[in-house]
Amino acid sequence: MSIMTVEHANTTLQLDDVSLNFTVTAHGQCWRWADTYHPRLVTSDDQEILFSDAASVSHHLWTTGIGRGIRSSYSGFTYNGSSVPFSFETIVWIEGSSGDVFFEFIPENEEGLPVKAVYWPGYMEFEEHSDRWYSVLNILQGLLLPNTWENEVSKLHFDGQLCSCASYMPWFGQIRPNAGYIAICQHPWDAAYQVDHPANGPYCHVSIRWLPSLGKISYRRTMKYTFSGSCDYNDLCKIYRNYAKETGLFTSLAEKAAKSPLVDKLIGSAIVHKGIKTHVAPGSYYYNEQEPEKNDYLVPFSARTKEIRHYQEKGIKKLYLHLDGWGEPGYDNKHPDYLPACKDAGGWEGLKELSDTIAECGYMFGLHDQYRDYYFDAPTFDKDFACHAPDGSIFDMARWAGGRQTLLCASQAPYYVKRNFEEVLRHGIHLEASYLDVFTCNEGDECAHPWHRMTRKECFEYRNACFAYLLSKNILPSSEEVTDWAMKNLVFAHYGPYDFMLQAPGSPRKGIPTPLFNLVYHDCMILPWLMDRIEGQEDYMLYALLNGGAAYLDKDGAYPNCDGAFDDAADLHLDEEIARYRIVAALQERIAKCEMVRHEFLDGDWKKQRTTFSNGTTVTVNFHDNTYRIEP
Repeated sequence: MSIMTVEHANTTLQLDDVSLNFTVTAHGQCWRWADTYHPRLVTSDDQEILFSDAASVSHHLWTTGIGRGIRSSYSGFTYNGSSVPFSFETIVWIEGSSGDVFFEFIPENEEGLPVKAVYWPGYMEFEEHSDRWYSVLNILQGLLLPNTWENEVSKLHFDGQLCSCASYMPWFGQIRPNAGYIAICQHPWDAAYQVDHPANGPYCHVSIRWLPSLGKISYRRTMKYTFSGSCDYNDLCKIYRNYAKETGLFTSLAEKAAKSPLVDKLIGSAIVHKGIKTHVAPGSYYYNEQEPEKNDYLVPFSARTKEIRHYQEKGIKKLYLHLDGWGEPGYDNKHPDYLPACKDAGGWEGLKELSDTIAECGYMFGLHDQYRDYYFDAPTFDKDFACHAPDGSIFDMARWAGGRQTLLCASQAPYYVKRNFEEVLRHGIHLEASYLDVFTCNEGDECAHPWHRMTRKECFEYRNACFAYLLSKNILPSSEEVTDWAMKNLVFAHYGPYDFMLQAPGSPRKGIPTPLFNLVYHDCMILPWLMDRIEGQEDYMLYALLNGGAAYLDKDGAYPNCDGAFDDAADLHLDEEIARYRIVAALQERIAKCEMVRHEFLDGDWKKQRTTFSNGTTVTVNFHDNTYRIEP
């Protein structure tokens, strides 16, 4: 065994040429990959190919005008008993200006190995059985995972794909006494991560894996590690906030409001989420065979119009209505052919009366729509415009209300968005905001159809184009959750909750809920918060206050016990709901455009928390007795 060493910018990089694992020493602290990690790739038939299986491995010093490091070359692999020309390089280097360490995987010749994933760089040795050692994970709004946490954490949403709710931001970090690091994925659209934490610890391993793009790794993949001395999760969030500004991701609400005054109109609004028509098709996961009459439900547009008048009578000055199921097919049916307005509910005339009433009240109106789920019974369905796998197959499932569906290639989504919204506007429907479902919650899609080949990165660009179209019509765009690839165009979202809020009350938690996303992007997004009060548990209103967000006044769940809508929540009188909303809205009006500069747990107790905003406002909450204090 020999150790290759590079020193630069007060950072030391070492490579063990037998294990092929790296060690970094920065700020007097040593970080090394765990001995249980072995650099490897996995093929499409689930064979594991170790980097060390290469017949030819060489390492060279790497020196450029911006840094120094180690370049390694790998070739001479065998697959299914035959030699293949597959080869690649890795370059690990220290940036002179910052001391940051970059890990780059560079494919050279991809012939001969059908790669499904590359597991590199490795996970850190992080073995101490101590709650002072914790991992920082961007699962939904965010959480901290102490090494001693009692619950196992291994299964992630969408198998850990970045740019989805598995990771609102493409980074993770780990903190121990006197040291920490943040690992930022610079090519997140074709990447995923994995977490391995057994119940009660004593360790947590977290690392990246690179996914092929249309069957090939294709291009250089980069992870950027910033190592710090004494720090906490706030410091990591601020490092990423600066990175977001440097790379042009960061777009503040103040900037968005300068382009559209509707942003200020939305701030402080009561969020009301209601539906019109429900139709659950036979074959759907949610179809009720025992009580088939419950598969169809209808509320006339006129009933929603009366509700709007009632809110006005109650003295509510600002309100946003998000309307589900307004199209003739019913909620989650026959997309993208979601026209005309539901005839049985009053048709275009009924929808226009509702929108006119909302405008008269000075409120805001938005429609729920969907441009990813592609229903087989949609009138214009054409298999050729679905997302195609390289073998020509298409995805097929029947979970949601409309029954059998596949995925619409996102290259087609901007055309359908324009077609549908032009028709809605032609009927005089007054829209100031709208909602394109799942775009910022679900992972990116690929398509191999020769008419519209699409990478995951292009998929996100097409989704962003849909948001940009709405903005061009002075319609504020929203989507299901949040992700920073959409930060330039997205103004608000359905929510950006903590992971536990989408689980049944009392379910085991993955870690300690922590507002990582808001520590980076609070002043860039309007996030509505669930306001449920669950017997014997936290009052969710306190999370809305802690995060300086918007408040749901009323939220009808589209599906039972799904999407954070559970039967355990207390039923409150409307006057009480309004009083609670006003408390949250008053705070939101003060701090919506302010940076969340710090979050902290008080007295070492995760049920006692405080946030501090850039205008000096502090919010302190105590989940033991569900009390709060706003100062000054």
